[in-house]
Amino acid sequence: MEGDQLEALDFPSEALHPEVTVVVTGEPPGAIEEESENEEEEETPAEVIDLLSLLDVLRVSAVMEDIIDQLSILGYIIPVQYERKQSVSQKSSHEGTSVVSSARKTSLTKERSAVPETKQRGLDSVLKKPTRQTMMTLETLKKIQNDRQYFSDVIANAMSEMQDSGSFKSLLEALGTERDKKMNFHEAITREEKGRREIKSLQKQLIDVKRERQMQVQKLEEKLEFWMEKFDKDTEAKQNELNALKAAKATDLSHLQDLAKTIREYEQVIIEDRMEKEKTRKKMEQDDLELKSIVKLQAWWRGTVVRKEIGGFKMPKKEKDDGKDSKGKEKDKRRGKK
Repeated sequence: MEGDQLEALDFPSEALHPEVTVVVTGEPPGAIEEESENEEEEETPAEVIDLLSLLDVLRVSAVMEDIIDQLSILGYIIPVQYERKQSVSQKSSHEGTSVVSSARKTSLTKERSAVPETKQRGLDSVLKKPTRQTMMTLETLKKIQNDRQYFSDVIANAMSEMQDSGSFKSLLEALGTERDKKMNFHEAITREEKGRREIKSLQKQLIDVKRERQMQVQKLEEKLEFWMEKFDKDTEAKQNELNALKAAKATDLSHLQDLAKTIREYEQVIIEDRMEKEKTRKKMEQDDLELKSIVKLQAWWRGTVVRKEIGGFKMPKKEKDDGKDSKGKEKDKRRGKK
């Protein structure tokens, strides 16, 4: 088909980009791997210059157009609709050469007839799956749709640039960008794996620390339980002892009150006995005094009666000498004085 299209062209090949200069810039794959080892060395991007004929340009354009068509068909086959913008490269591809555009229109006309049927089958298959699997499938399809749109835009831009200036520098730049993204992605994966290992190590340390703390807490709880039990036992023993002491104190107090009452009774008895003895002693003294007084009074009265010869009491008369009479008179006088 490409040979027929080339033969159908009426203008000479020298008029359409007789020579195409292809400039490849960037780092070779080996330099990316050795970048970490040779960070201080200066790296100069290698440049590869090659000349492409008009036939090669047309072949590359046809291949790119075929890729764009396949990506477009893939977008219609995927049973998920996404809103996306139409790229400038797709507009320029529609405004390209008449041979390439006619081929694309023919392929699209043939393949769009099968879109509703395939689309309906895809939707039915999605609806029949479980919800979780459907969500994962939708995320995967969304990523596929984004990647397809990106590749389609890159290829369309490269094809437009090739048709305009005869070079595909944008494609090389896109490849370099993707290479950088891939390196960044690998670095991110490496960092993530390292972070996961660190997280696992920290989780293990955390589990060990938790286990150790749990053992310590268990030991402390056992000690606390032991001391609480001991405290309860000691408190109960002391309370029993205190109750016994209170009971003994109450008993002693009652006995002491009884003793005090008995002592007061004894003191009252002693006081009464002393008073009774004192009364008896005073009465005996009074009786003795009265008896002595009575005896004295009787002796005096008897003496008076005898001396004065009162009543039938008379002194017997005796004859004595004069000397004796004088002495007797003196004695009588003395007695009378007394």
